[in-house]
Formats: sequence, C-alpha cells, structure tokens
Amino acid sequence: MNSRNKQCTVLALLLCVAAAAAQAPAQQAAQELRQALSLAQQGRVPQALAQTEDLLKRHPGYAPALKLEGMLLEEAGRSDEAATAYERGLRAAPDDSDLLYKVGVHELVTGRAEQAAQHLAHYVQLEPSDGDGFFYLAQAEHLVGNDDRALKTIQQALRLEPDNAVVWQKYGELLCGSGDNESGISWLRKAQSANTHLERLNFDLAVASLNTMNLDDALNFASEAVKEHPDNMTALKLLASIQGKLAQWQQAKATYTQILAANSNDAEALLGLGHSLVELKETHTAIDTLDRLLAIDPANAQAHYYLAQVYMQMGDKAEAQHQADLHHAMMQQESFSASALGTEQDRAIWDEAKRALAAHKEDDALELFRRHTTGPAATAGHPYLLVGALYLYSGDASSGVRLLQRALALEPKIRGAHTYLGILALQQNRLDEAEKEFKAELANDPNYETAISELGAVRHRQQRWAEAADLLARSHTRTPALLVALSDAYFHLGRINEASLTAEIANSYARDDEELRAQITELLKRNGQSALAARLAGVNSSAQ
Repeated sequence: MNSRNKQCTVLALLLCVAAAAAQAPAQQAAQELRQALSLAQQGRVPQALAQTEDLLKRHPGYAPALKLEGMLLEEAGRSDEAATAYERGLRAAPDDSDLLYKVGVHELVTGRAEQAAQHLAHYVQLEPSDGDGFFYLAQAEHLVGNDDRALKTIQQALRLEPDNAVVWQKYGELLCGSGDNESGISWLRKAQSANTHLERLNFDLAVASLNTMNLDDALNFASEAVKEHPDNMTALKLLASIQGKLAQWQQAKATYTQILAANSNDAEALLGLGHSLVELKETHTAIDTLDRLLAIDPANAQAHYYLAQVYMQMGDKAEAQHQADLHHAMMQQESFSASALGTEQDRAIWDEAKRALAAHKEDDALELFRRHTTGPAATAGHPYLLVGALYLYSGDASSGVRLLQRALALEPKIRGAHTYLGILALQQNRLDEAEKEFKAELANDPNYETAISELGAVRHRQQRWAEAADLLARSHTRTPALLVALSDAYFHLGRINEASLTAEIANSYARDDEELRAQITELLKRNGQSALAARLAGVNSSAQ
C-alpha cells in the first residue's frame, strides 16, 4: 500500500522533530539538534547523523534526536538500525504517533505481528483518520488470528479510503478468509478492474476461486501468479495443487519438480510429486520419492497412504496392507492430537513467557497469559496453570508445583493441573502419587487423553500389561516413549502384529531421539522381530 500519510518524508519529519526540539527542556540539546537538522536539510546526511549520534551519547533518551536518527538511518538505507532507533524513541515517547506507526509497520514486515497489532492499534487511536494505519492494523490482526477484528478494521480503512484498490484487495482477501468467498471475489474483481498490476492479486483470486471450487478460474489465476513471480514457491504450490485437483498429473508432476529443484527437501512438494507419480503409474519412481519424503518426515501419514496405493498397483498386497495399516493408525492419532498443537501465535506467546521466566519475571509471564487467553479458558487459575507447566518444562520443579497448587486453590477442577503434578511424580518414580493425581484429573474429565496416557504409563511401570495397553491405545498418544510402552505391553500380551506396527510408528515420531530409537530396536530384537529392527535401522540411517 502506498503509505502517503506516514512515509515520513525528510521535510515532514524534520518539521516534526524541530517542533519537539523547541519544547525540549535541555536548551543545549535542542540547539545541537537544530544544527543536525540544518545539516540534514543541506543534504549532509553523514555529518547530520554523526552529530545526532554524538548528541544521543550524552542524552540517550532524547526522543526527538532518536526520531531524527531513525530518519537519517532510513535515508541511508540502514533500515534495521533505523528501526532500532525508532523503537528506542518510542520507549522514550510512547504516545508519539509517528514512532508508533514506524515501529508498528516495521514489526509487521519483520514477522512480529502481535507487537505490530498493539502499536498500530494505539496509533489509530491517536490518528483515527489515517486509512493506512487501519490497513496495516488489519493485516497484523489477521496474522495473529483475530480475523473478526481484522475485518472490522479493514472496513474502517475502506470508509476512510473508499477509492483505494489496495484496500479493496485486502478486504476481498479477508472476506475470503472468513468464509464469505462470493463477496470476497466481488471485491477482488473490483480491485482487478481498477488496477490489474496489484501485487498478489492473481494469487488471491486463485485462492478464492479454489475455495469456491471454480477450478478452471483457479488454474488460470494461479498460472498468471506464477508467470508474474516464477520463483514464488507459494504460488507454485498452489498451481500444482490445482493441477492435481483437475487430474492434470503430468503438469502437476512438472510443477512439483520445479519446486524441488529449488528445495529438494520440501516435504509438501515431495508428497505432491509422489501422488502425481502414483496416478501416472510410475511406480518405482513414486516409491523412491515417497521413501525420500519419509526419510525427511517419518511421521507423514499421507505418504503411507500413497505407498499403499502404489504397492497395490504392483501386486504386493502384503506391503500394501502394511502401509494402509500404518496410515490408518497414524491418522487416528493425528485426529485426536491436532487440537493440542496450538497455533503459531500460541507458540510465540509461550516463547515470550519462557523468556520472562528466564529473566525471573514471573508476574510478567502470568500477565502475558492473562492478556492472551480468551474464551472458556480465560479463568483465574489458567495463567497459574500455564506458568506452572512452563516451570516444570524448564526443570524448576518447586516453582512449578507452587504455581500448579495455586491454580488448584483458585479452581479445584481446572483441567491439566493434576496431570502435570502426576507427570512430575511419575518422573520421580513416585507411582502411587502419580496414580492419585491422574485419577483426580480423570474424576473431573474422564476423556482427558493426556491423563489417560500417563495413567497407562503408570500401569506399564507396574507391569499390568492389559490395563496399560488399553489406556495407552485409548489415549491415541503420539508421544514416542508412550508408544514404545504400548508396543512393549502388546508384546507381553502376545499381540505381535499390533506391537510391531506400534513400534514402527514410534520410530517415525522419534526421528530426533537416537536413544529412544535404539530402545525400539532392542525391543524388537528381544521379541523376535529382527527383520523389522534391521529395516527401521536402515530407515534411520538414511534419514541422518
């Protein structure tokens, strides 16, 4: 978008800084700043920058000088350093609208969407007539998952700039993202009629057309998007996906091959190429491609599905059934665990909370979760639960127990607190206490899979094989160590096929754990499955 309001031309920013300097209490600093401004106006940017930096050594929190430093660094093409100066200026002057905009936009383009949303929201409060501010705020809100708010924000940008085709395009994109594809396409086509050269417009139209299953239009728009940017992997993957949906397998094969020429380890492209090769009945090449994918991503369930198809084409019914069984078992586990994985934004918040705890700022971590937890989970005890869990993961057991007990005091039936306490007890081999905690969890929520799986681990330690197998299987766990325990329980019960299949799945999920993979090999050999142990050892070595 053309940010005409806040591009901070030299003259506009100089006037802004000059006004702030005139109000500065330190007259000497104001005088030096005016001299730097004069140098900048004369085009003597290096000298102006040197004088500004010298001024900041003596007055490090002087916001007008920090703003000028950022502008001069930006003029010199040193954008990262300029951003740092603007951020320092914002800390000194948190209500400066220029700095809020500059910092917010830089955070947006560098992937810090949550911070960008906060700063840009503050900016539009101060500058409610700036459509650019609402435009970028809508993007930030979309990236952090606040799609309803993003739609309302882009509508505000539309009210302020009703003739701006870039705003029309973003509005159309967000409407499609909300599920209103028909309205979204209408706005995207309106933007196209105004300006056929808008960045990503063909891509947006391709996505919208695909969402409405208008595959012919989707193919045309995706092809145009690739022509505009032949090296754009996202556009190429979209094109290949559409070609596959149209059963244009030869073309899809060529597109996936082009993607893999740029990145031979692209798992998504390997899966797409493997599928195309299966459909083209290029069986041996398909197996090689899918095996290559599994060497990179051993837990890819869909690869086993296509391998089952290709082995059936080759008449190898036993291997086809084996691959189908692997696919079925892995898909069951994925369907039960997907909701627990969390969004990218969730993980970013956890990482920020970890940093707060590492800096001994427990209150900051608690407040972070209070701010970002919404819906039914936004309870008094939930922040204490999450910070307690973080303490346990970081190895601080005493602090973890303290916070988890605080969560239970505030909310006796809070989900997960007893499970975390039980896991700690299990790690310390206090089996009776672990069992007590897991049973307390299940008394509140009989279907809580994590508590079910961990109680299964207790039963495995107690050598109560049938109960262990029932609990671990019922939990649909994807945790490799628990899958090894399940496999071991199956072997003790004489359920050899289930034990071997579970060991193979555990090996897939344990790709980065050499010690656990060694335990799987030893388990298989101990139970007479040396051939499978050797095959998995070969898979593991090819993946390294």
